[in-house]
Amino acid sequence: MTDDDLRGTLAAVGSQFDFGEYESEAYVTVLDHGRLTASEIADETGIPQPRVYDTVRSLAEHGFVEIHESRPMQVVAVDPEEAFGDVRTAIDDLVEGLERRYTAPSRGSEAVSLIKSRRTILRYLEDIITTAEYELMLSLTPDLLARFEDDLAERRADGVTIDLLLAPATEIPGTEEYDYTRVAATVSARRGVTTPVAAVADGEYSIYTAREAVENGRERYGVIFNRSELGFLVSGFLNTVVWESASTLVEQSDTRPYPRRYASIRRCVQELDPNEKTLYVTVRGRDVETGERRTVSGEIVDVTPGTTRASITIRTDGGDVAIGGQAAAVEDIEASELVVTDERP
Repeated sequence: MTDDDLRGTLAAVGSQFDFGEYESEAYVTVLDHGRLTASEIADETGIPQPRVYDTVRSLAEHGFVEIHESRPMQVVAVDPEEAFGDVRTAIDDLVEGLERRYTAPSRGSEAVSLIKSRRTILRYLEDIITTAEYELMLSLTPDLLARFEDDLAERRADGVTIDLLLAPATEIPGTEEYDYTRVAATVSARRGVTTPVAAVADGEYSIYTAREAVENGRERYGVIFNRSELGFLVSGFLNTVVWESASTLVEQSDTRPYPRRYASIRRCVQELDPNEKTLYVTVRGRDVETGERRTVSGEIVDVTPGTTRASITIRTDGGDVAIGGQAAAVEDIEASELVVTDERP
């Protein structure tokens, strides 16, 4: 519903219920009797005779009664189900539109936002999932997987690489019962109900919340990170703590054509095989010593796998450069985005 639609519906609903005292009295009285003349309405309600005609014509304009132009004029009640049908639809649409406005994610200039509404948390989760362009990391409950299944399948079909963790493991269907490849490239299961709910899109737009927050528990809070430097807190925690204590259900090798885009150096390193063919990478990130933004390109000459500290070395015109993930300290560049290709940049 657009802003104009929302305002128009709000105005229409307001005008539909623009009842004064006379309209209310006349309407209820006609409902009680089914059919009355204007004089009978005046007698039953005490509405002044000169005002009765204006009152019943106002009710008729809004579809609450019908006027039969006989002598004397007859005012006939309309079935409330019919009379209020359009109003009910308008109110449903209005409430849905207002609810979306109330809970809509706001990706403004704030780096961190604290939210305390279950509906807003779910709305942010949906927004993070649907706006991911190339990489998505998720920790969800089975119920949340069912809720966002179609969105995940759509992002997967659009080429987004999805890492999905589900908990608790006891509530998760087996691979023979559910086709996890439809919604994710890799799927893991974790035992504990203490597993948080989290999502990270393209390494920067992320949410972290307690499981209870999406299950009507007392702990209803969520933290939104809008910048990559802080979004790393979520992805780093998921990689080093949560995923390390999970078991793998599904793991597919990446069959995407080059170029491939990554936000996580961990995933990039997992999928690289420089021995198979010569690969090149363009890295955007920050100089570890100066903090200045840097973009470097070159041939990948070494790969160091690892969950807590993965890295690659590239050969540039100025010499070899070591690339690390976010919060890198040993390497030369902290990578925020990597584009790998099988052709020289």
